[in-house]
Amino acid sequence: MRTRIAVLFAALALLLGPLVAAPAASAAEGPAVKLSKAQAGTGGSITVTGSGWRERALLMILICGRSVPSRGVIGGTNSCANADGRAVTTDAEGRFRRTLPVAEPPVPCPCVVHVATVTGAEAQADAVFQVAGHSVEPLPAEAAGGRLSVLDDTRLDGSGGLLTWFGAPPTRTFVFTVGNVGTSAVKNPVFQIGTSHGVFAPQWQEQQWRGTVEPGKRARISLPVELAAGAHGDYTVSLKYGGKVLAEQPWGVGRPWGVTLFWLLVCLVVPAAVFRAGMAVVDRVRPPRPGGARHRGLRLPELALRLPGLTPRQDPPESNSTLPWFTPDSGPGTACRLSAPHDDSPTSPTTPLRKGPT
Repeated sequence: MRTRIAVLFAALALLLGPLVAAPAASAAEGPAVKLSKAQAGTGGSITVTGSGWRERALLMILICGRSVPSRGVIGGTNSCANADGRAVTTDAEGRFRRTLPVAEPPVPCPCVVHVATVTGAEAQADAVFQVAGHSVEPLPAEAAGGRLSVLDDTRLDGSGGLLTWFGAPPTRTFVFTVGNVGTSAVKNPVFQIGTSHGVFAPQWQEQQWRGTVEPGKRARISLPVELAAGAHGDYTVSLKYGGKVLAEQPWGVGRPWGVTLFWLLVCLVVPAAVFRAGMAVVDRVRPPRPGGARHRGLRLPELALRLPGLTPRQDPPESNSTLPWFTPDSGPGTACRLSAPHDDSPTSPTTPLRKGPT
C-alpha cells in the first residue's frame, strides 16, 4: 500500500513539476527580446516582442551597430539609429509587441536590436540583427586587466543652503565604493555622472578620479554633482563606468521659494516707489497757490471756515494811532470831580471860590 502511494506522489510530482517551475524560470531569466526576422534591409520593418519586463514600463527600441549581446552597445546610444527608434509600454504581465522600421546605424555592424527602460529601475536586453547591405567590421579588442565593480554602499551627501533657497545651483557629492575584480590595477579611472529629471534621458558628464585601485582591493570615491540654477523636483543621479550603469540614487530637490518671495517683494515695492516718485514730480510742477508757498492741505483758518458750526475769531482792527497819556490829575473826568484846590498843582492856578447868597 505504501509503495503505491509513493508511486502516485512521484507521478504527480513529474506532472506538476514543469508547471510550478515555469514561472520561476521565466522570472529568473529576466527581460527577453525576440525578432520576427534575423535580417532585413533598409526600408523594411520587423516585429519586436518581449517578455519578463516590469509591468507598465516605458521602453525604447533601437537598432544599434558595433554591438553584441555579450558586450552590449559599445559607444552607447551614439552607435544607434536614434531617429528611427520606437517607444512601447509593457502590459500588466510585462510583455510588449511593436513594429520597428529597419534603418542603418551610424557605425558598422555587428548590430543588435537594443531594448532598454526609459524610467524607473534600469533593465535592458539585446537581440542579434543584421541590416542587409550595411558594412560589417570586427569589434575592437576588449581590454584585459582591471575591472571595477560598485558595491551596494552608495549615497548622496550634502544639503541645500540659503543660496540654494534663492535659486543657486543645488550640489551634492556622490559617494560610492568600488572594488577591482580584475587582474591588474586600475589607475585614474574616468566615470560618467548623469542626472535625469522625469522621463528625460540622463545628461552625462565625465569626471576622473585620481588614484589607483589594486586587484582585489576597494576604494572609496566621492564625485561632485551639480544641477542647473533654479532646478527643483525629483531627479535621478546615475553612475556609469565602461559603458555600463553601475549605480543610481534618487534626489529630491525642493522649490527655491526665496525667488518667489523676491519677485513678490519686487511687485510690491517697485509700484510704491514709482507712485512716490510720481507724486513728488506732480507736487514740484504744480503752480503755487496765491499768497504763499505750496501747501498740500488746508490751512487752519480755511479749515475752520469750511467746518460747520465753527467760525474764526475776529480780531479787532489794529490802529496805528497812539493813545494820549493821561496823568491821574489830568485825565478825563478830573474837571467834574469836586475837590479842594491845592498849591502843588502845576497845571491849574488857585482861584477863590465865590460865596453864594445866604
